Amino acid sequence: MNYKERMNEIRTINDVSQKELAKVLNISAYTYSHYETEDTIIPLKHLITFCDYFNISLDYILNLSNQKKYAKFDKGYNLNLSGTRLKEFRKEKKLTQNVLAKKINIARSMLSEYEKGNYLVSIHCLYTICKKYNISADYLLGKTNEPKYLK
Repeated sequence: MNYKERMNEIRTINDVSQKELAKVLNISAYTYSHYETEDTIIPLKHLITFCDYFNISLDYILNLSNQKKYAKFDKGYNLNLSGTRLKEFRKEKKLTQNVLAKKINIARSMLSEYEKGNYLVSIHCLYTICKKYNISADYLLGKTNEPKYLK
């Protein structure tokens, strides 16, 4: 996914140590260091906390956009809104759950659970959808209303 450079850049520019950030994320410094090197894929909830802490967009960290911040930006995430937006996106693209699930390599039942707002979408699924369809991760998660699609 290639988020390690941008995570390191933001943390370094803000003069925050890995140990300090690990405390913010409520994880060990060892675990955080593996996120920053991409030896371990960072869970989306931790990446959202990281972005909220530095007031930075997920789209920027995930290297989907060069825009670091959006004018209107909510902290955290809203499971129901993200599920609704994922479903609306899928329907807008005229994709069935089966087709989209195959395209992002997950079970249709898992996609259904994401759309119902029962689970936070995995970072792998979010990134794959955003990259493939040029849609904003921040938009899909309900963190911002603009932009919906990235340039």
